[in-house]
Amino acid sequence: MNRLKDKYINEVQEKLKKELGLKNALGVPYLSKIVISIGLGEAKDNNGVIEKVKSYFASLSGQSPVATYAKRSIASFKVSKGQPIGVMVTLRGDKMYAFLDKLISIVLPKVRDFKGISDTSFDGLGNLNIGLKEQTIFPEVDYKLIDKIRGLAVTIITTAKTKEEGRKLLEYLGMPFKKS
Repeated sequence: MNRLKDKYINEVQEKLKKELGLKNALGVPYLSKIVISIGLGEAKDNNGVIEKVKSYFASLSGQSPVATYAKRSIASFKVSKGQPIGVMVTLRGDKMYAFLDKLISIVLPKVRDFKGISDTSFDGLGNLNIGLKEQTIFPEVDYKLIDKIRGLAVTIITTAKTKEEGRKLLEYLGMPFKKS
């Protein structure tokens, strides 16, 4: 079993149940999924960029990513409907916990001038959005295969009903937040 999943089951779940005053263990917030995505504006001009990004997304997530396509045409961006504009991968279960463990213990400490995650990164429902400026901070990404440094977005989706519940859940799992 994954270290973070084990920690959630044995420690965090009981702590949250007491702290939130819940009677039933099924009401305790938990991690639902993690979505890693990247928008590729240059994909409209360079067809090979989608495949390159897919290859390193597969290496850092451990599963096959999918291309995202434009839902409608936007003339000012020179994008037509159905054109590939990004790549995303959704992680659940053990792969989700493994990725979160890697994010907390390896990737975030490597970010330059990292002082913790801001409270404004949460939406109203306890989901956390993290923007990373470069993909090279992941240990699986081979520097030789990178043609251009690109940022990516990591969205951690929880079953929490409020921002505070989501923050407590992630804080107990070890997510570094800014001191307020």
